[in-house]
Amino acid sequence: MPAIAAGAGNDHVSFYWHLGDLRKISAPDEDFRQRKVVEGKSFTINDYESEAWDNFIQNQIVPFGTVPFFLGIGNHETIPPKTRAEFVKQFSKWLDAPEIKAQRLKDDSGSDRITTYYHWMRDGIDFINMDNASHDQFDAAQMKWFEGVIARDRTDSATKTIVVGMHEALPESISADHSMDEWNFGQETGRQVYLDLLKMQNEAHKIVYVLASHSHFFMDGTFNTEYWRTHGGILPGWIVGTAGAQRYPLPPNYKDAKIAKTNVYGYLLATVNPPGEPAGSIKFDFKQLDEDKIPADVAHRFTAQFVHECFTGNRREAPLSLRP
Repeated sequence: MPAIAAGAGNDHVSFYWHLGDLRKISAPDEDFRQRKVVEGKSFTINDYESEAWDNFIQNQIVPFGTVPFFLGIGNHETIPPKTRAEFVKQFSKWLDAPEIKAQRLKDDSGSDRITTYYHWMRDGIDFINMDNASHDQFDAAQMKWFEGVIARDRTDSATKTIVVGMHEALPESISADHSMDEWNFGQETGRQVYLDLLKMQNEAHKIVYVLASHSHFFMDGTFNTEYWRTHGGILPGWIVGTAGAQRYPLPPNYKDAKIAKTNVYGYLLATVNPPGEPAGSIKFDFKQLDEDKIPADVAHRFTAQFVHECFTGNRREAPLSLRP
């Protein structure tokens, strides 16, 4: 993440959007372990669980400096002893950032509830952050909220573009084995969200893009599947799970995507209104980060050998399987 922060700074980005999975929680992260080794300190699992999110703030948000940091929730934020309520409390500063709060009050002047789903407007683009971090999502409250947001977008001529981000990909993607297809309720509500967005594209003539991160690889064109080709159409979709977690093998049908890469690190750079494209268009480019892009102070703190091992290792060889 510090390398991503440095790259984002060099690209002069307007903001950074993190789609969840801050720390592993089910076991201490390798960088957490390594730092304790370098410091000559021992720790318990309780120490790790109590320090994990503060560690994320200091080591992954702080490097972005003054760049606005928008934060989504992932499934690892709901692994016990962590909870969604604790996530909201810990990260209220980011979940209630000025842009988010202003938009919430514009939508409903009486709303003072901070939630893990929210949206903000910028330059005619509605950025919608959704929460599908657990198997009770998208629940009725979130679906009602989402339907209200896109209903206003539909009739607002100033809104040209909708970008929806979430942790797990919507159903029936190329990465279906690691997505909302993994539970029946998620499949049902996720398909509904997809169809709603398809209508915004095809009927309301809004430009729509869909982002996710749960699968730890990069993919452009994740909804180019037989299911969506025969059930309404294909939305532009990306999976970007390349910020440091264990890297996954590509799914069997990865060649149906425009681009698919694994065992890489990097981030997705979005350029609004690229030359020659219709107003509201966004060009997405994957910015791969190689070992030499790791900031020198990070290599010093964790050791160069550890950083090198993160590039040569940190990968899962066996394919993922569908959760029961």
